[in-house]
Amino acid sequence: MGKKNWIEFDNQEKISEETTRVNTFNKGSKINISKQKKGKKGKTITLIRGLGTEDEILLKELLKKIKVFCGTGGTLVDSNIQLQGDMVSKSIEFLRKEGFHNF
Repeated sequence: MGKKNWIEFDNQEKISEETTRVNTFNKGSKINISKQKKGKKGKTITLIRGLGTEDEILLKELLKKIKVFCGTGGTLVDSNIQLQGDMVSKSIEFLRKEGFHNF
C-alpha cells in the first residue's frame, strides 16, 4: 500500500507553544476574590479579579480548570472569572496550586 495520503505531524512545536503560553500570567499581581449576591433571587457568585493577563485564551483555560476543580459552573466576564456559589476557599486553594500567591 502506498503512502500518497500519509502525513506526519511534529507535535514538538505545539508543546513548546503551550508551555510558553502558560507562563504568561503575571503571578505577582494582586488577586481579589470576593463573594457577591447577584441576579434574581439573590444567588451567590464568587468573583475573581486581577489575574494579571488580558489574554482571553489563557483565561478560558484557567476557567475550565477551576470549574472542574470546584465542581461548579462559571463564566468569563471582562477578564474576570465568575463562579456559581460560594467557592472562595476552593478557588484560593486551586490558585495556590497553580502558583498564584497574592490574595
